Amino acid sequence: MEKLLSNTFQTLAKNKTANKMAKKYGLKFGARRFVAGDVTEQAIECVRKINQNGMVAMLNYLGEYVFTVEAALEATENCLKTLDAIHESGIDSNLSVKITSLGLDISKDLCIQNLKLILDRARVYGNFVRIEMEDYSHCQLTLDIYKELRKEYENIGTVIQAYLYRTEEDIHDLNRYNANLRLVKGAYKEPISVAFPKKSDVDKNYEKIIKTHLLNGNYAGIATHDDVMVEKIIHFTEKKGIPKTQFEFQMLYGIRSDLQKKLADLGYKVRVYVPYGTDWFGYFMRRLAERPENVSFVLKNTFK
Repeated sequence: MEKLLSNTFQTLAKNKTANKMAKKYGLKFGARRFVAGDVTEQAIECVRKINQNGMVAMLNYLGEYVFTVEAALEATENCLKTLDAIHESGIDSNLSVKITSLGLDISKDLCIQNLKLILDRARVYGNFVRIEMEDYSHCQLTLDIYKELRKEYENIGTVIQAYLYRTEEDIHDLNRYNANLRLVKGAYKEPISVAFPKKSDVDKNYEKIIKTHLLNGNYAGIATHDDVMVEKIIHFTEKKGIPKTQFEFQMLYGIRSDLQKKLADLGYKVRVYVPYGTDWFGYFMRRLAERPENVSFVLKNTFK
């Protein structure tokens, strides 16, 4: 049943009709737990509260898979406005972007052009931009763009997904770039031809790539809500003498606030991923697909 629900939500995440309906009716049906709001001001206030609790943030203006130049330019402008708002408000947050929203499916050159505008603005503010990793069909393109821009920009990072077979090789390859990586398990529905089907294998690979990346001396954003994994990484870094300044724990807005605060109180850097905007449906569906308890929360609160 759990697998069936997960597959259903993964399929809905890419359903254009469902996405249009979601935009029309707004952040209802429990989505507000995971999405900070429709507009920048709401997201800024959300991050301000996170900062007051001793944590930092990563803002993401939601959007993906655009197929017109106009939509790509609009997404780029929204990212620039987000960087402006971060700077003007004085909050501690960097920016995360999905490059399919910047026109990757239209033209690689268009996407790079838009991404450079964002990176240039962030560099002026002394801020950092993370290129998100999306589905497998965009994986190589995303890494190619990251490597190209990493030669010119220091303030750029990307994401690596542990559920892909190719990931261990990618970790070794990206070591040449001293890559700042957000390390995740992966949230997209992928075939067994490219991704581990068993959670236990994903967990094993996840632990391996975290340790490899840290031992290579590179900065890691360890994105997990798993208590066991967190304890393993803390024990590993203490044993190997890896300083707390070389990594941070990253978690999603609305999930495991207790663990976020606990780690912050222990002196670990904790960064909360804070998405906002009207194009929230795909993100919300993937959160439901990831964790059965999220579905339970939504069902309990839909009619309150």
